[in-house]
Amino acid sequence: MTSLTNVLIILYWLFLLLLTTGALAGAVLAFRLQHRVYAIWSAGALAAALLVAAVPMPNGPSVFGIVLGMIAVGLSAIGGGPIAVLILGLATKNTVPQGTHGGILVEDGATEDTVATSGVHEVLRGGLTIGILERVAVTGAILAGFPEALAVVVAIKGVGRFTELSAAEARERFIIGTFASLIWACACAALVRLAVT
Repeated sequence: MTSLTNVLIILYWLFLLLLTTGALAGAVLAFRLQHRVYAIWSAGALAAALLVAAVPMPNGPSVFGIVLGMIAVGLSAIGGGPIAVLILGLATKNTVPQGTHGGILVEDGATEDTVATSGVHEVLRGGLTIGILERVAVTGAILAGFPEALAVVVAIKGVGRFTELSAAEARERFIIGTFASLIWACACAALVRLAVT
């Protein structure tokens, strides 16, 4: 390879790392400040990084791939939450009342074993922590070359939440949030796979 080719490869990797770091910075701001604009910024930077990673380029030094992988896992873990909240807000038009522990409030209803009450209770608590773990597991599984693990992650999440999904609002939120989270995690993993192969 010529020195010009080496320079182009390094510039390519630096630009890709800059875009991915920008996406991570937007995700951190969206996570901490809870503003939509930062989540949109993060998604836009990730999309731009995916486009750059899709450009065929010879592999550079392995350290670039390792750093990109670490940034992508962080972006997956942190950025998926604000993106899921953004998509849920757009889908539900923010009409579902929020609970004090991160869940949503649904009306108590009668089932075969209970009598209907007029109160409300909170379901889908702990979604932030579950989402972070889910996205790290999905991104790690794809990067490790074991995408079949996605089925295991979805199954564990579904079984764990099964008893909370009797209300339509909870089912809708669970499905939309899970898909948004999984798509984000897969996009972060795809970024690395595109860049290093």
